[in-house]
Amino acid sequence: MRLKTSLCVLALCASPLVASQELLNFDEGNQLMRERMCLGCHQIDKKRVGPAWIDVANRYGADGDIAIPMLMESIRKGGRGKWGAVPMPAQPQVSAQEAQALAVWILGLQQKPE
Repeated sequence: MRLKTSLCVLALCASPLVASQELLNFDEGNQLMRERMCLGCHQIDKKRVGPAWIDVANRYGADGDIAIPMLMESIRKGGRGKWGAVPMPAQPQVSAQEAQALAVWILGLQQKPE
């Protein structure tokens, strides 16, 4: 429930980058992650091969508007060194629009201190 609440809050203060795009709800984001094979390396709340999405959200969620393009680039072009020795391979099958939606969805998982 906390994750769904975070996504609703994110929708209210979404970046101008995604203002023209429909934001994914929790289930839609999770489904897109399945379709794009993200679950092979990532999980929502546990490290697998790559970091948990909640950890990504907690690390970059405070970065505001720069976090979305940075995550989009990491999704589409891959990366290395941000989360340890295992590199993230490029995901060219993910469109720019999907990468943007996934980046916003991931950032919506950020856990706010209570």
